[in-house]
Amino acid sequence: MKNPALNFALVGAAGYIAPRHMRAITDTGHRLVVAYDRNDSVGIIDSHAPQAEFFTDFERFLAHAHRLRRQPGQALDLVSVCSPNHLHHAHIDAGLRLGADVICEKPLVPTAALVDDLQQVEQETGRRVWNILQLRHHEAILRLREKVAAAPADTRFEVELTYITSRGKWYAQSWKGDPRQSFGVATNIGVHFFDMLHFVFGRQLDSRVHLSLEDKAAGFLEYERARVRWFLSIDAGDLPDEVRGRKTTFRSIDISGEQLEFSEGFTDLHTVSYREILAGRGYGLADARPCVATVEAIRRAPVVPAGVDAHPFVARALRARA
Repeated sequence: MKNPALNFALVGAAGYIAPRHMRAITDTGHRLVVAYDRNDSVGIIDSHAPQAEFFTDFERFLAHAHRLRRQPGQALDLVSVCSPNHLHHAHIDAGLRLGADVICEKPLVPTAALVDDLQQVEQETGRRVWNILQLRHHEAILRLREKVAAAPADTRFEVELTYITSRGKWYAQSWKGDPRQSFGVATNIGVHFFDMLHFVFGRQLDSRVHLSLEDKAAGFLEYERARVRWFLSIDAGDLPDEVRGRKTTFRSIDISGEQLEFSEGFTDLHTVSYREILAGRGYGLADARPCVATVEAIRRAPVVPAGVDAHPFVARALRARA
């Protein structure tokens, strides 16, 4: 990619994650020239790119982007997609057909079939799709990957993954609470953890689902180098007693009795991801496929009785629903 001063567009400028993309664009020395969101609460743009054009109609955004292609040095180089999950595929497709590379938030798309479709569009346009898989850049995750690689080949790590991020009543009324748009809790808040597990522990061998509700999900995953019990929730009632009332989020990854400490170091991971992408070292469709396949299988799997391979929080969650 040419450098410096690439021209970026941002789709989904009013969303929670969009400011991290705006910051990554400016921190890497580039410029946000146009943004789109159907909502107009986007004052954050003034902190990063006050001169950027802004549209609340996607058709007008597309027309403007096509006009930019006619002007020397003004055509879009990259489109960053931060829109609701169910729109990712359409917005990636549009960005590629504008003649730009696309950087998309996770989950990239809901199904492996749509990954295949985007590969076809890449071939048709000659452009690339990049996925934000920021945990692959986290120092603690990279050290863990090295530790696993250095362990004897027959070592199978026992992993317990717990992520509870409390959400209020607004969540159920937003697109995030609609499984037709977010694709459910396991996909919306868990896909980056499932990508990390594949990145560290290798190919997935098995998957079972023990709990699948609107606000929580749990199951068991087996990888080449690990057996993983996982529990994901947006219900504050699932918070452990030691943090309830003091914190709204609980994140824990226990690996064979040892806690993985990675509570710090998240702030700049989007900027790191952008730097790697702009250097041609980002993560593309082939890299994103395993976690897309994992969450697709979780959504389609039948719920089976929780046995010895179930996460310990499952029993409590089932009792609370009884």
